[in-house]
Amino acid sequence: MDLKPLAFVGNAREELRAFPVDARRRAGFELDQVQRGLLPTDWKPVTSVGSGVLEVRIHTGVEHRVFYVAKFEEAVYVLHAFEKKQKKTSRQDTELGRARFSQLLAQRRKDEG
Repeated sequence: MDLKPLAFVGNAREELRAFPVDARRRAGFELDQVQRGLLPTDWKPVTSVGSGVLEVRIHTGVEHRVFYVAKFEEAVYVLHAFEKKQKKTSRQDTELGRARFSQLLAQRRKDEG
C-alpha cells in the first residue's frame, strides 16, 4: 500500500519540529501509521475543530497533541501541533486548528474550481 503524503497547513511543520526529540519521534511514528491508512495508537476525534479532524495524543511526561485530517484522498493534512498544558485543550489551540481546517477547505475548493 502506498503512503499517503503528509501536507502541513500553516506553520504546523515548524510546530512539530519544535517538539522535544522523544515527542517528535513518537509523532512521526503515529503520522506514519496514519499515512498507511491505520489509526494512531492513542487518538480521539476533535469535532470542535472540524468534521473528520482527529488528534494524536502523545504522552512523554509532557502531553503533546497533533490535529490532523486524513479523510481526503490526496494527503494527510497536519493542522496543528502543540504542547498541552492543561487537562482541557485551550481555546487558542482549538481555534487555531479550526482556522487552519477552514483554510484547507477553502484551498481545496479553489483547487477544484
